[in-house]
Amino acid sequence: MDLRKIKKLIDLLEESNLAEIEIKEGEESVRLSRTPVGGYVPAPVAVAAPVHAPAPAAAPSMPMNSPTEASTGGTAKPGNALPDGHVQRAPMVGTYYASAAPDKPPFVSVGQQVKTGETLAIIEAMKMFNPIEAEVSGTVVAILGESGNPVEFDQPLFVIA
Repeated sequence: MDLRKIKKLIDLLEESNLAEIEIKEGEESVRLSRTPVGGYVPAPVAVAAPVHAPAPAAAPSMPMNSPTEASTGGTAKPGNALPDGHVQRAPMVGTYYASAAPDKPPFVSVGQQVKTGETLAIIEAMKMFNPIEAEVSGTVVAILGESGNPVEFDQPLFVIA
């Protein structure tokens, strides 16, 4: 199925009050569903980590040499700690996207007020687009993910104060 079609489906789901969309084209199918506020983090997607065998290739770009770096998922640079606030971490391995499409504005920006359950970003894992929703309400203090780049499980993505 074409990536553009999937992105359009995501937009349709966000703009409507539907809880779920499932489309089948021949042998391919795509199912998108919303997680209710206070819902669960999809555990089956986290199991996908072993499928991504090339993950060690990403390791050289994020070496974890110090305990500080190890505790922040390797995203902290020496001398730079995360800002104070709630650190929202990646619930799965995948590719981080800040917006629904390359020509669309990002879901959130630094300084923006967010509410619990509001979409902050998307992580693509196993050809499925998973919305990353705010775990807490507050102000986005830092955005640590870079659109189009891979993210690891438990990697800090946002700081919300």
